[in-house]
Amino acid sequence: MRVIIAGGGTGGHIFPGVAIAEELKRREEKTEVIFIGTEHGIEARIIPREGYPIKFLRAEGFVGVSLLRKVKALWKMLFSIVDSYGILKAVSPDIVIGVGGYASVGPVLTASIMSIPSMIVEQNSVPGLANKLLGKFAGAVGVTYQESISFFPRAKTFFTGNPIRTRILTGNRDAAYDIFSLDRSKFTLFVFGGSSGARNINRAVVDSFNHMLDLKDKIQFLHQTGDRDYELVRESYRKWGFSGTVAPFIYQMAEAYAVADIMISRAGATTLAELTAVGKPAILIPYPYAAGRHQELNAGKLLELKASKMILDQALTGEILAENIRELYENKELRHEMERQSRSVGRPDAAHKIVDIAMSLMRKDKNAK
Repeated sequence: MRVIIAGGGTGGHIFPGVAIAEELKRREEKTEVIFIGTEHGIEARIIPREGYPIKFLRAEGFVGVSLLRKVKALWKMLFSIVDSYGILKAVSPDIVIGVGGYASVGPVLTASIMSIPSMIVEQNSVPGLANKLLGKFAGAVGVTYQESISFFPRAKTFFTGNPIRTRILTGNRDAAYDIFSLDRSKFTLFVFGGSSGARNINRAVVDSFNHMLDLKDKIQFLHQTGDRDYELVRESYRKWGFSGTVAPFIYQMAEAYAVADIMISRAGATTLAELTAVGKPAILIPYPYAAGRHQELNAGKLLELKASKMILDQALTGEILAENIRELYENKELRHEMERQSRSVGRPDAAHKIVDIAMSLMRKDKNAK
């Protein structure tokens, strides 16, 4: 069996694809999984590390760019369909699974034209432009939130949850202290602004130091900064004397979750799927420019359930962040309640459900032939 998983641009699209690939290989070790993405997306770095082959096509993002870039993206879309046709012809997959982002459009559309079974996975409560389009052509749609169902043809849309990598559930806290050179006696905050970092979160963390100097010897940070802010943030930790490990990118996410007492993060769908699966209390700071305000909506659902706190990006300051950190540090009962509520909405079986649907589509195609 050969499966193509297409998409990328951010970890929020790529890591669900990896989770699906893991489930496919778990069921049948000989299954060939080939990823399709772009050379400038994070997938070019992540997928080879995960041990899967990746093929590249020409594509660019359409949303949130200038008019000139939109025209260029539309022009490249034609190239992506040509590239997709060549890849699908060469690979001859049994199914194409789109996991979101502009790199998924060409392969899923082309699969439809070539009568190859296809499905897409929607991570957010409000679908992006790519998946709204692809939902009309794909044989099935797996959604993370019930509210997303109304955006797609109901007869072929399934509530699956957002797939997470198996190893996210198996992180070892003791090993994490050694991997990240952290102090076992200190309360640990994991700061994660997404796969590229988040400048406003980085600045707020640094600004919060002045408002919690009394906690300096009691707390520590594991902080993914992204490439842009790495040196600046690292120097700020030295200046203020707060301890922790600062890195541009963290590959050992299972251990990062395992060692965290609380998380400070954006509210991307994949991040929320992972932190609810492991049941971590969080201070969520939604990315304000996400399409359809989907990060704010995602975070709002956890806030309503008292599974997290939320600070809107425009209200984020070092002082407010420090107040939230202090409350969670001092209130153990509150943390435990957030952990319980977080786990109650986690869906660690999402990859299993998605692969079940994919297998069903392949069986129908085979029977039709």
